[in-house]
Amino acid sequence: MASSSSPSPSSLLLSLFTLFSILFSAFSSEEIENTPLTITLPLTPIFAREPSTDPMVFLQQLASASKSRAHLLKYGKTSSPLKTPLYPMEYGGHTIPLSFGTPPQKLSYLVDTGSTVVWAPCTTHYKCINCTISAKDVPFFEPQLSTSLTNLSCKHPICNTGCLRCKANSTNCPKVCAYYLQYGTGAAAGYYLLEDLHFPGKTIHNFVVGCTLTGLCESYTDAMAGFGRSMFSLPVQMKVKKFAYCLNSHYFDNTRNSSRLIFDYIDGDTKGLSYTPFLKNPPDWPDYYYLNVKNLKLGNKILPIPSKYLAPGSNATGGLIIDSGFSYGYMAGAVYKIVTNELKKQMSKYRRSHAAEEEIGLGPCYNFTGRKIEIPDLIYHFSGGATMVVPGNRYFYFDTEPTGIGCFPVDTDAAKNLEFTPGPSIILGNYMQVNQYIEYDLKNNRFGFRQQKC
Repeated sequence: MASSSSPSPSSLLLSLFTLFSILFSAFSSEEIENTPLTITLPLTPIFAREPSTDPMVFLQQLASASKSRAHLLKYGKTSSPLKTPLYPMEYGGHTIPLSFGTPPQKLSYLVDTGSTVVWAPCTTHYKCINCTISAKDVPFFEPQLSTSLTNLSCKHPICNTGCLRCKANSTNCPKVCAYYLQYGTGAAAGYYLLEDLHFPGKTIHNFVVGCTLTGLCESYTDAMAGFGRSMFSLPVQMKVKKFAYCLNSHYFDNTRNSSRLIFDYIDGDTKGLSYTPFLKNPPDWPDYYYLNVKNLKLGNKILPIPSKYLAPGSNATGGLIIDSGFSYGYMAGAVYKIVTNELKKQMSKYRRSHAAEEEIGLGPCYNFTGRKIEIPDLIYHFSGGATMVVPGNRYFYFDTEPTGIGCFPVDTDAAKNLEFTPGPSIILGNYMQVNQYIEYDLKNNRFGFRQQKC
C-alpha cells in the first residue's frame, strides 16, 4: 500500500568478518635455563574449604556439581531468562513494552502467537483507514530519531517480497523491503527496518522490525509483536529456546496489574508442566502453533466431534491452534453446534437470555440472577496424555454489570452453514488461557501448561 511520503533507502551494512589478535610471550635463553624442569602445583578437593561431616550432604554437593558440569558440557554457557511485564488490555489482548532504536523508543506491543511480524506504527505520516481509532491518537516509532537504524534492502536474501515496481521514468523508486500483512478484518502495510532491540542488560542488534505506514480497520492503538513460527517473529529472532506467560485478567480493562512474559535460553523440562507436541504445519498455514487434540469433553461427556475437525488435513482444513492474540477463540460451525447443543442440555435448568445473545452476537447466554452458578468444565485431551481443564467460570463471559448474565463467548461461522472452511477448526484464544502457565518450547517443538493463579 502506497504512502504519501516514501522512505529514503539507505545502504544495508553487514559485518562479514571478525578479526582476532593472538599475543605471544617470549623468554630469554637465561630464563629458560633457570626454569625448573618439574613444576609442582597443589590439587585441592572442591569441597575442602567447607567439608561436610554428613555423608548425605556431601553426596548431594557432589551430585549438584556433577549436574551443573554436565549441563555446561552439553549445552554450553546459557543466558539467564529475560522477563518483561505483560499487561491485559480493554480490547481483549495482552501487551509487553519493547524498546527499539538508539536512543530507545518504548511502545506497547500486542503479544500475538497467531502472527509472525514485529511492527510499529511509524513516522508522522501514519494513516489508519476505516479504523475505530484516530491515527493522531496512535503512538508511533520515529525512524529519523534513531542512529542505529538501516532499511532492509529489497535485494536482501531474507526479503521475500522483492522490490517495488516503479515507472520507467521514476527518479525516486524505493529499494526497501515492503510488506502487506492481513489480520482477520484488519491489515498493515509498510517496510522493514534493521534496528537495535533493548532489554535490561541485553541488546539485540539488526533485529528485523516493521515500519507500518498504513493500517486498515484497526481497533486498538498498540504495535504488534508476532510470536508465530517464522524467522521474523520475536522469539525466533531472539534465539530463545522457549517462551512462557501466565495471563491474569478476565476483565476487559486496562489494569496495571501485570503478569510476566518469560524469554528462556535454557533447555529442559519446566516443573509441573504437562507437554504435548506441536504438529507439522499444513503448507498454507506455516506460522501457527497446531496441537494434536484427541477429543473434547464437556463435564463428563465426550463430544462426538469428527476427527477431520480435530487434526489438520492435507487440504489445510481442520485442527486446533493456540493463539494469544485472539480473545474468545473460534470453533467451526459443525464443532460449535456439537459443543453448544451439549452445553444447552447440561445447562437446561437455567433460563436462556435471547436478548443478550442478539445484543452481543454470541451464545448461548443464560440469566443466573439469584441462582448458584454451575457450568461444566471444558476439557481438551491432547496427544501425549496432556489434559487441559478449563473451568466454566473461565470460559463463560459474565457481564461486569450486576445483571447476572453469562455467555459462551466463542466466535463461529455456524450461521453461514458452511460444511468445511480452510484453516483451523478450533482456535484456543487467550480467554481460555487465563490462570494457566503456558509454555512454547521451540527447542523441543512442544507445548506445555499447568493450572496456576496468575
